[in-house]
This record gives sequence, C-alpha cells and structure tokens, in this order.
Amino acid sequence: MHQFHIAAADPALPEAVALLDELSARLAAITGNSGRSSFDAADVRVPGALFVLACNVEGKAVGCGAFRPIGEGVAEVKRMYAQVAGAGLAILIHLEAAAREYGYHRLRLETRLVNQRAVAFYEKHGYARIPNFGKYAGRPEAVCFEKILN
Repeated sequence: MHQFHIAAADPALPEAVALLDELSARLAAITGNSGRSSFDAADVRVPGALFVLACNVEGKAVGCGAFRPIGEGVAEVKRMYAQVAGAGLAILIHLEAAAREYGYHRLRLETRLVNQRAVAFYEKHGYARIPNFGKYAGRPEAVCFEKILN
C-alpha cells in the first residue's frame, strides 16, 4: 500500500497549479472540456472549504482534491486528481473525514458520463447517483453523485 502525506494547501502553490493543469488537460482529452470553468480557487479559500495536496514519501505532490460549501450540511467535491495508484482513494478518504469534522452530512460531486473511470471510482466508494444539481441540472453529459457521511 502506498503511503501519502495529505495536507491542506493553497491551490496557487506551483505544485498545485501543475496538478490542476494536468487534470484540466486530461479532462479535455476525455470529455472535450477541461473543467476549468467549474473551479474557482476562491471557492476553496472560504470558511468551510478545503484544498489538499497528497505527497508521496519523497515529498512530491502526486494528487489533489477539494471541497466547498454548497448548502446547509452539504459540500461539493472539486478537482479530484491523482497521478499514481492509491492517491485518489487516500485523498477521497481524507476529504470525507475532514468534511465530517467541518460538520457536513453530505458530499456531492459532478463528473461527465463519458469519464467512466471517475464514474466507476465514485460508485465503488459509496457515492450514489442523484438528480443533477445546480449548474449541472438539465445537462445530459453530466452525472451527479452524493454520499451521506456517517
């Protein structure tokens, strides 16, 4: 099992920017849309929000993820990305634990239906499909998920 150090970070750090750019390029290749318009770094700098970097044992940033508040007791997962196996799950587990500590009861997220790897990942880890919410409502290319945090 891989070991990762996951900690809060500013999304403007060079290593965070590099990961976010890599994610945008991969999303554009998979879905035709980089997803950049769906992420504003200011959204993860507000109270109740969190952006994290996952670093490997050598200290190299190999993944990132975030959540932002979207309603009472509800946060939205944003910009999940992992370069190496195991980092994505480690980040997701960290974000879920942090969300509980912040008082959230539900995590929601959106991905594109064509991104089958992401769809399968979230379904495997307890996220259930829900009606598309917010700006994703009425967009058939999008699929939304929710997990109730215990």
